[in-house]
Amino acid sequence: MELIEKYFPELSAQQKKQFKDLGTLYEDWNQKINVISRKDISQLYLKHVLHSLGIAKIEQFVPQQRILDVGTGGGFPGIPLAILYPETDFILIDSIQKKIKVVEEVAEALGLKNVSAQQIRAEKVTGKFNFVISRAVTQMPRFITWVRQKFLNEKAPMQKLENGILYLKGGDLDEEMKGIKYLEFELSRYFEEDFFETKKLIYFKP
Repeated sequence: MELIEKYFPELSAQQKKQFKDLGTLYEDWNQKINVISRKDISQLYLKHVLHSLGIAKIEQFVPQQRILDVGTGGGFPGIPLAILYPETDFILIDSIQKKIKVVEEVAEALGLKNVSAQQIRAEKVTGKFNFVISRAVTQMPRFITWVRQKFLNEKAPMQKLENGILYLKGGDLDEEMKGIKYLEFELSRYFEEDFFETKKLIYFKP
């Protein structure tokens, strides 16, 4: 929890409690349904929560935006971002029902009214969104084909980047992203922990 406050010092008392409660909730659910690697659960705040919040260092979401989290797993990056932006709507999807159950239970326990979850493949999702977010669920060219048609035409007021994909990735992306015009943000510019040395955020405007 200290790690989150280190980089996001303006949290309200409610947000601090929600982030604190995340640890207990995921430890409990991970004993029932393995949604996070057993070796990673002790580093939940570093490898999952803070990593998810890396998106907020590049684009700050605003009220009434619609954000689609594809392949959310147990709720990352969607749940931490929903805590940070309580007036932004987050739709979390995954193809595995037991993971969606965890998302629903965690969101309810935290009192997150801005989160909805659904078991569905990205290609089948209806509706339009300001941003599609994800954590490396597949190769980027394939991901783009899944969501290319799912963006609203207009930006929200105060929105910085154009509507598009915000994708958390790691490692060398030159071969995977060949022929794709995109922006790359090094998360090590925002977080000093060693974990972020190779972590990046990719922005793609369809």
